Amino acid sequence: MTIVRIQERAVPAPSERISLREFLELTGMTEDALMELVRMDWIVPARTAREEFLFVGMDVLRVRKYRRLCSDFELSPVAGIIIVDLLERIAHLEERLRATAERF
Repeated sequence: MTIVRIQERAVPAPSERISLREFLELTGMTEDALMELVRMDWIVPARTAREEFLFVGMDVLRVRKYRRLCSDFELSPVAGIIIVDLLERIAHLEERLRATAERF
């Protein structure tokens, strides 16, 4: 006698990616302004089989910070990108420093 096991289809896990429309709503960016950041490779979205962009939640935070800095200090897009990148590097180095200090 042969036993046949039927596997149920697994429900796909919820996506951690955000659609273009959702991203624009969450950040307040215009599509043109966002596409400029994508062209500069500062935001690197994944693409679906239909060539639609999918973004990660961390990019929402980065773009919000970018927009706030550019608006508050009247910065050019490139200057805003540089400052956000530097702030991220500082945060990373502070985290490493704390971790090192905790070991000793």
